[in-house]
Amino acid sequence: MWFEDRGEEPMALAGGPDSFLHHPYHQDKVEQTPPQRPGELAGPGFPAPPDRLASHQEDDVDLEALVNDMDASLESLCAASETVPLLHNGQHSRGPVPRARVLQPQAAPRQRVQRSQPVSILAVRRLQEEDLHLRTSSLPAIPNPFPELCGPGSPPALTPGSLPPGPAAAKQDVKVFSEDGTSKVVEILADMTARDLCQLLVYRSHCVDDNSWALVEHHPHLGLERCLEDHELVVQVESTMASESKFLFRKNYAKYEFFKNPMNFFPEQMVTWCQQSNGSHTQLLQNFLNSSSCPEIQGFLHVKELGRKSWKKLYVCLRRSGLYCSTKGASKEPRHLQLLADLEDSSIFSLIAGRKQYSAPTDYGFCIKPNRVRNEAKELRLLCAEDEQSRTCWMTACRLLKYGMLLYQNYRIPQQRKAMLSHFSTPVRSVSENSLVAMDFSGQTGRVIENPAEAQSAALEEGHAWRKRSTRMNILGSQSPLHPSALSTVIHRTQHWFHGRISREESHRIIKQQGLVDGLFLLRDSQSNPKAFVLTLCHHQKIKNFQILPLNKGVLPCRLKHHCIRVAL
Repeated sequence: MWFEDRGEEPMALAGGPDSFLHHPYHQDKVEQTPPQRPGELAGPGFPAPPDRLASHQEDDVDLEALVNDMDASLESLCAASETVPLLHNGQHSRGPVPRARVLQPQAAPRQRVQRSQPVSILAVRRLQEEDLHLRTSSLPAIPNPFPELCGPGSPPALTPGSLPPGPAAAKQDVKVFSEDGTSKVVEILADMTARDLCQLLVYRSHCVDDNSWALVEHHPHLGLERCLEDHELVVQVESTMASESKFLFRKNYAKYEFFKNPMNFFPEQMVTWCQQSNGSHTQLLQNFLNSSSCPEIQGFLHVKELGRKSWKKLYVCLRRSGLYCSTKGASKEPRHLQLLADLEDSSIFSLIAGRKQYSAPTDYGFCIKPNRVRNEAKELRLLCAEDEQSRTCWMTACRLLKYGMLLYQNYRIPQQRKAMLSHFSTPVRSVSENSLVAMDFSGQTGRVIENPAEAQSAALEEGHAWRKRSTRMNILGSQSPLHPSALSTVIHRTQHWFHGRISREESHRIIKQQGLVDGLFLLRDSQSNPKAFVLTLCHHQKIKNFQILPLNKGVLPCRLKHHCIRVAL
């Protein structure tokens, strides 16, 4: 095929697609690229011509030999890549590739025409990629918001934190009862602790969160109950309960009282030391929390024999390894000690009605219940102390030996939270209260009373006028809010510390359930005198009753600190 330079568009050769020659980017390159030497045409698909061509002048090049060499290289390239050349209409060529001869163009002054060369398909694809890159680079640059992901040492795009969350934690419905018999079903997670559930119930019941609420595990068929530790999982505890058992939401002021007043919980005659110690109660608590030390609690207890109704008084000692009884008096020699119960897989409960249900010798019974036991009362280890202080000492020591440092951490969490919130406490008086002033509205316009004496006299005069109005209303038949009969029948019944017409035994039971701490009290109607009230107060782990009359005088043994409260869920 031949062509001459007549100022027209060059025609495509056989073996070169016309889309390449008509490509705008290639046309610009053809029109603007300066003439190249034959040696510069060498590339991956075009071998360099022989050295003999380099010595000739540019106008004396043997074009026919050069075209023949290029045809040969093109045929070898097409054979290696199994590529079939295309014709002008885009169809495959069936015959051999014709050789093209080019006439020597007539160079215009100051301008030379670029000679057309056959180009392989790989070169066309390369130019298309360059064109795509050129178009992309023409767009405005957008800064990369995550440059750390583009470095050679950057972590993979999907890190453990960026993966989608796994399946949600399992949920379960738990039914909780209050002291007045009402109940509420709460949906909780499988990893919710007793403290978390108590805070949720406090929030939903609009109670005051003073860190004294507790979740009680109650077994009516066994006559047992205990307060769950704050770190215990509610779902896990419920799995060990029978169908008749239930959870109670109740106050327990004595939950961590032994950390505040250890002298009231550990009598000196009940504590022995297995190592040299100064004997202080602070050191006693440290030894309980330290797993390497081994303080002992010792004394006589009434022990119920397994599978029998009889009780036997034995000398018992509590160690970190378990509860032991002596088979020979008060001897603590290893050959005379027998294991009664292991604390590892057991929980400590109080007996609700030990005398009636188990024929207990005293009212101060407690129980060591294995977690695997649900309804079998014959596998319970039942014990009775002589008084309330002894029972509290045994049960507190069992808790400390079983849980140790976990109890102290549970006690410190509310203290630390209170210390953190103390910096954000509100002032005693608000801004609006500080801006209050005395006003006189007797005239047509109000005025501010600046003289303190005048303000006090105005307040007294207004008080006398208010009393006269209330007295006039009483004469007409309507009672005044300050009338004594109205106070005795309305105001006190709205208080949380008033429990109405309950018996002495019921008031004692409520005090025991909510913790035998100094200053815990409630108020009730007197059974012997209908017009009087009775104050039931706890002092030194003993419950006392004081009758309140209009004319009686006396001094209480301690301050009133905590009141017994019942909340409806």
